Amino acid sequence: QIDRILIHQQMELLEIVTGFETSNKYELMNAVGQRVYFAAEDTDCLTRNCCGSARPFTIRIIDNLGREVITLQRPLRCSSCCFPCCLQEV
Repeated sequence: QIDRILIHQQMELLEIVTGFETSNKYELMNAVGQRVYFAAEDTDCLTRNCCGSARPFTIRIIDNLGREVITLQRPLRCSSCCFPCCLQEV
């Protein structure tokens, strides 16, 4: 039973030193800090660095046995309220 999930982003040394955006990776932990899932972003380098936080992505969430339990997909959309039919969604 998991009553809460804490999400911790793993920082890459290359990203810290250069500011060059790398694929995000996350550890999803229970309330006592044990890793229960791992999440990894699947995007290409050009998309990450050109689109920034508005980029499309796929994140795969994997359990401790290496099985994919869920996939999150966000298509490329705008972030302006001037186009409400094209706002971000996951």
